[in-house]
Parts: sequence; structure tokens; C-alpha cells
Amino acid sequence: MLVIAASLLLANIAHAVPATAPAAMIEASNPFLKDSPLPFHMPQFGLIRNEHYAPAYAEGMKRQLAEIDVIANNAQAPTFDNTIVAQERSGQMLARVRAVFENLSGTNTNDTMEAIERDLAPKLAAHSDAIQLNAKLYQRIETLYNKRDKLGLNAEQKRLLERYNTDFVRAGAKLSAADKEKLKAYNAELAALATAFSQNVLKEANALGLVVDTRAELDGMTDSAIETAAKEAKARGLDGKFVLALSNTTGQAPMAVLTNRAVRQRLLDASMARGSHGGEFDNRAVVIKLAKLRAERAALLGYPNYAAYALEDETVKTVGAVNSLLSELSKPAVANARREAADLQALVDAEKGGFQVGAADWEFYTDKLRATRFNFDENQLKPYFELNSVLNNGVFYAANKLYGVTFKERKDLPVYDPDVRVYDVIDANGKPLALFIADYYARGNKHGGAWMNEYVSQSKLLGHHAVVANQLNIPKPAAGEPTLLTFDEVTTMFHEFGHALHGMFSNVTYPRFAGTNVPSDFVEYPSQVNEMWAIWPEVLQHYAKHYKTGAAMPKELLDKVVAAKKFNQGFMLTEYLEAAMLDQRWHQLTPAQVPSDVPAFEASALKEAGVDFAPVPPRYRTTYFSHSFSGGYSAAYYAYLWSEKLDADTVEWFKENGGLQRKNGDWFRQKLLSRGGSDDALQLFRDFRGRDSKIDALLERRGLNGK
Repeated sequence: MLVIAASLLLANIAHAVPATAPAAMIEASNPFLKDSPLPFHMPQFGLIRNEHYAPAYAEGMKRQLAEIDVIANNAQAPTFDNTIVAQERSGQMLARVRAVFENLSGTNTNDTMEAIERDLAPKLAAHSDAIQLNAKLYQRIETLYNKRDKLGLNAEQKRLLERYNTDFVRAGAKLSAADKEKLKAYNAELAALATAFSQNVLKEANALGLVVDTRAELDGMTDSAIETAAKEAKARGLDGKFVLALSNTTGQAPMAVLTNRAVRQRLLDASMARGSHGGEFDNRAVVIKLAKLRAERAALLGYPNYAAYALEDETVKTVGAVNSLLSELSKPAVANARREAADLQALVDAEKGGFQVGAADWEFYTDKLRATRFNFDENQLKPYFELNSVLNNGVFYAANKLYGVTFKERKDLPVYDPDVRVYDVIDANGKPLALFIADYYARGNKHGGAWMNEYVSQSKLLGHHAVVANQLNIPKPAAGEPTLLTFDEVTTMFHEFGHALHGMFSNVTYPRFAGTNVPSDFVEYPSQVNEMWAIWPEVLQHYAKHYKTGAAMPKELLDKVVAAKKFNQGFMLTEYLEAAMLDQRWHQLTPAQVPSDVPAFEASALKEAGVDFAPVPPRYRTTYFSHSFSGGYSAAYYAYLWSEKLDADTVEWFKENGGLQRKNGDWFRQKLLSRGGSDDALQLFRDFRGRDSKIDALLERRGLNGK
């Protein structure tokens, strides 16, 4: 998953206090006042304190509004430089504090930061409105836009002007004065609600967890995992008991190994009840308000529903296209899942289990079936997937072979947590390219999941190189123990590094187009492509070595891993489609259609879509669906599948052209990774591939082509 960091991009500002708001006094020692003196302006984490954020935000917003005022009231006729480029240069102090605060509020938060976040959300929305609803400013943009073909602009400049016009119009620049006031109220409330949703999800995940009384009930888990559960219980004052913490998805990793069926069911029930069982973290009312306000805001802007508004600016363009994609795949996906369920049931019956396979049983019996069918299980793989080897000999190795870049760890730069690591990224020509920050371990003050973020975005205009970070949530082992990854965690590490490459290889002039500033349904494409190298024989053989003996993973085990790639695809695609369809159903409602009963609506929506198969629940239920209600993927969760079509087609291109070779990496970098959002996303794909994408490779990968 990608999290787009704070940047100078006006389209992403969506945030700040009105000019009349009182500003907190800012001290001269505040580290956000000036550019960081560290390499590539990496944030000075060692100096940043909670008390620095609010004054820096206030001062940063004040400065940007003053800069915007100068642009809007310039007595000279509008030019590309004095109107568009001037806005690209504006708000640099605000960008600095936002980059740090918004990233650390997801990775290293605390009560003080959460309070600041709640306070800032509506103020930041108001700041965005103060810019994008500025009539004088938009008049200058529109004047330039109307004569864009006569200004002698190059391709990137012309696209930047067009994007500014689109961004302002979509933000409400053409509304009446009265409607602008309504829009401001919507934006402020929506920002506050999204923050509340996000904080509820994180707080509940930390507060809850399955309490287990005896070690025997955890049979199947490793000693290390049981010890972690015991430590979690002790930290909560439950000495002698065990607590299984909850991850962000519906499925929970221990369900694959717990032999006690009752414990598996309790763990699933606890997971699925999040945000919907009453109490201070209940998100049902928040969801209803969010859905209604988003629908009302879309109607004010002239759209039939929020999804229509959101999708217009994506590569998919229309609600109909998304619905067609999801419905086209749902029937074969569920059919595959039912066949898989029948196979699991046969295994249960052979063991004389005496029960019907349910959602809590799926992963446990899938692992058993995998072991039977392919003669291996996940536990055989983990000794070969030690974190440092995966990173250095896998992720970095593949990047070096493809793009010629090298990585050198730095111990002299400050970090916000002792487990965070920083690397110099050296380009093939020997010149410094970027800084890469790796934050791989789970923490109680860190949101679940995995993502990439940027602390500094590349820009020729500002002379900036990229400072990018990858976040995972790998359980930290006991002191002295190796960090052994699951195959999913390995794949996720490669995936998130694909986002990082997109940011680091950016070679554009304007911040608006830097790196991953592309449509949501395109941004996952390069990262998904990078997953292919996790199982590319040359790469896997280089990093998949036993952590004790150093022996390479046996070829027969590697062959089984590759052969098993299509295994359980019915389950994986169905749980994803269910979540994607829920996302669309919520956001295709008119204000009058927004329901009052969240669980009932969810059940009805899944049934109507033909994906209500009880043994396979949605990957995210509504009340903890952060992608949709607070994470920037509202009406866009389909994007992973849409991007996968491009990804699967691109993997075939690499295979057709010799795979892991510099000439292939350089072509992908030149035609796509370096271009950011400086051209139409699908045109970038055509420039790389030589044609439009085809779906055949995706159907083959997902086992939906009848083979």
C-alpha cells in the first residue's frame, strides 16, 4: 500500500487554518523553520519534539497563505511562472512539518500527536479551501488554461497547467459563494471524521486482543510466538495469561497454525467485531456520517455520488467501468473459492472432524492441504527468509541487477526508533540518488499494514532528491532470535520497495508530478511489478538461504513455492473483491440512500453482488476498513486489481525480454518509473509496453482462464 506523504503539491494540500486563526508562537529553535541540514534534507528526528508541531503548522500555513495572497493579487498579467510555478514553490515550511507529522502519526504516534491530529484535521481542510476556493487565484489559472496552446509551454509545463485547472475545479473553484461556504463545512467535518475513524481503528487494535488462559490452547504456535503473547499479556497486567494481538485485516495469522478450533473461532470473532460492538471505538456512526457527507459533497460539486466524483480523476474514469471489472471477476472467483472449500471439507471429513468448514478454519486447513498437495508448508520456508538476507541479498540485489543502484547503510543519521535503518542509495553513475528509510517491525504506536511514504519528494525546481521510507509490521522476535519472515511478508517487502523505487527514480521538474503522485489505480502498478523478483530464480537463490547453515533453499522446495502460486486464489480474490465491492457500494449511494444499519447494509451489499460466501469474509469489514474511510483509497480499493492487470502484462514483457537485465530495468525506469505523473498514466504504460494492456496474463495468474 502507498501512503502519499505531505508535499508541496496543491492537489494534496487538502489542509490548514484560516488566515484569521490565532497562530501559536514559534521559537527560533523549531527544527521546521528551515530546511534540514542533513543529507537530502532528511528530517532531524533527533531534534523534533511534540511541542514543535502545532507552532510549525501554524507558521507554515500562515506563510503559505501570504505567498498565495501575493500570487492572487499580483498586478501583472498572469504567466506560467508568476502563477503556476509560484504555487509550486509555495508552502515549503508547511510541507516540511506535514511530511514528518503525517508520517510519524502513522508509524510512531502517541497521545499528544493524536490530539494534535484531531485538532489539525479541520484546520488543514480550511487551509486547502482558502487556497483552492480563492476566486482571484483561480481566475489567473483559468486565464492561462484557456490559452494554454499559445503559451509556448513544453509537455510537462502544459500538463501542470492542466492539472492545476482540474484540481481547482474539482475542489469547487467554480461554485457560487454560498456553495463554497457549504463545501468548506463539509471538508472540515469530513477531515475530522476520517481522523476519528483512523484513531479508533488503531486504539481498538491496541486495546483489544484475544485473551487465552493456557499455553495448551495455543498449540501449533511456535515457542517464540507464544512468548510474545505472554509478554503482551504481562504488559496488560494479565500475568500467566496470553494475549493474541489483532492485525488490521479480518484474517489473523495465528489461525493458520492454532490446532484448537474454538480458539481460532474466538480470534476471528474478535477480529470481525472491531468497530461495531459498542464502546468508545465503535465506528458505525462515523461510517454513516462519512458516507452521507461524502455523498452530499459530491452532489454539491455536480456528481450523482461520491464514487463518480472520485473515479473521474482515475484511469478507470467511470463507475460503470469499475462495476464491470468487479462483477466480471466475482462469479469465477467465488466459484473457485467454493471448489477450494470443497477440497478443505474433504480433508476435514477424512480426519472425521464432524463439522463444516468455516472462515476460522480456512487458513488452518489450507496449510494442511498445501502440505499434502505440494508436500511443503510455510514453516519449511521461514528458515530461508531471514529479514537481513531478504533485504540485502533479495530486495537490494534485484534493484542492483535491474537498475545498477547500490545501497549503503548509514549509522550517523538520526531516527525516530532504534529499529529504523537508513541507507544511502547510489545511482549507477556513482552519484547519490536518494535516502531510503526501512521501518519493518510492528509497534503498539504504529498503524497496521504496510506502506511507503515520502519525507522529501524529488523536484528539479526545488533541487530536491527523494527521501522515502517503507513501513511493514513484522513481529519483532525475542532478543537474540532471528527475524524469520513468512512468504507473504517477503512479497510485501518487495512490493513496498517497488513504491520506493517509484519515488527514488522520479526525475521531474515540478513537485506536483513527483514519484508516486499518479492516479490511485496506477500507483500500485509499479510496486506490484516489483513483487515478481521475489520468486525470480536468480534472486530467490541469492537471498533464500538457511539462517543457521547458509544453505540455499533446495530447488525442489523452490519449485513447490512457484507451483503453489495459484493455490488458494479463489479465497484471496474473493476476500479482496468483497472489500472492493463494499467500498464501491458505500460510495455509490446518494445522500438519501445512506443506511442507518451498517452490518445490515454490508450483508445486503455482499449478497446483491453475489459474493456472500460465509467461509470467505471480506478482507476488511466496513468498520475497520481504513483504506476506504481514512486511508486515501475511498472508492478506489479496486485499484489493486486494476493495477494488477498492468502488472501481470508487464511481468510477461520482462519474461519475453530476458528478465533480470539492466537493459530491461533501464527501459522501465526511463519510460515509466522516472516520469511520475508528468504524463497521462496509461500513456506512460503504452510508451513502455508499446501497446494497451491486455487482461490475459491476469486471468492466467489468478487461475481464471479455465486452465
